[in-house]
Amino acid sequence: MKIGILGTGMVGQVLGGKLAELGHDVEIGTRDVQQTLALTEPNAYGMPAFSTWQKENPMVKLGNYAHAAQHGEVVLNATNGTGSLAALQQAGENNLNGKILVDIANPLDFSQGNRPRLSVSNDDSLGEQIQRAFPQVKVVKTLNTVTAFLMVNPGLIANGEHSLFICGNDENAKERVTGWLKQWFGWRDVIDLGDISGARGMEMYLPIWLRLWGKLGTGMFNVKVVK
Repeated sequence: MKIGILGTGMVGQVLGGKLAELGHDVEIGTRDVQQTLALTEPNAYGMPAFSTWQKENPMVKLGNYAHAAQHGEVVLNATNGTGSLAALQQAGENNLNGKILVDIANPLDFSQGNRPRLSVSNDDSLGEQIQRAFPQVKVVKTLNTVTAFLMVNPGLIANGEHSLFICGNDENAKERVTGWLKQWFGWRDVIDLGDISGARGMEMYLPIWLRLWGKLGTGMFNVKVVK
């Protein structure tokens, strides 16, 4: 499958590498290709500069947002949440319309320091904002509640016995994405939270996720829903 990923950071790299390893035709999109390739230092999370990473993953192509969105039969939004709408506008409505957009982003605003706030919450969400801005795109929210390495390999903890959430307005799109999550990455417990307004709870989970990360000293954890 041709897959476009918007965002060259940790999530984009981990997803891009895994999907290419599975045999998919992957292109990652960035705002400025030359600027991205000029970076040489690892990012704040220790991930290598994209140019270094791409040398180890030469099967993954790099283009601007529009080219990556046009390339993908499905598009993954792995951009910084506060910049997602601008990135998607640059990707272009015509390149996105009719496609499934898997929204992984979280609206974390770090402008006040290392304890981020949500730029949108309670009665709205980033997922809903994206769906309103692109009404002909099938927005499916998922994967935003776990760290990147768990996204592609849930078996790294608890033998994969933990929960992932999904929501979106298009039932067929959610069914397809759920199938990909299971087939590509090995997720077993995928919980459907209904329409795209379910993104509110999924995104508002991030403040406690960040506190847990600080307490545990690692992002390698998740929740299991039991009843």
